[in-house]
Amino acid sequence: MMPIAKRLVAAAVVLAGMHATGFASDVTFVMRNSHPNAVEVELYSQDREHVWPGGSEVYYLDDGETKEMSLSCEEGEKICYGAWVAGDQGTFWGTGPDNAQRCTDCCYTCVGGETEEINLVE
Repeated sequence: MMPIAKRLVAAAVVLAGMHATGFASDVTFVMRNSHPNAVEVELYSQDREHVWPGGSEVYYLDDGETKEMSLSCEEGEKICYGAWVAGDQGTFWGTGPDNAQRCTDCCYTCVGGETEEINLVE
């Protein structure tokens, strides 16, 4: 058996490592496209360099479509959505394309669960 002091040190090292990397969580963004045109969406971490779905991919919502976008994030991480009309990045919601705009009420904290339905209206 390991002496209690060694077990406490080992536990402290494990907890410190978990704190440094953060706890993983899952959150689902629920979005409805009420605009008459298709919409593209990206989700942006405000705490690290990370975008969902990532790469050159976007979430695509046809007009009238509701989509659930599930992602893994770090517990407590702030995530904002950017959405725009497909082919018209000048018509946008949230932080818009490339997370370039400031927004009100377009960010959520990663704590698990799902957002209320986010309705993108004309």
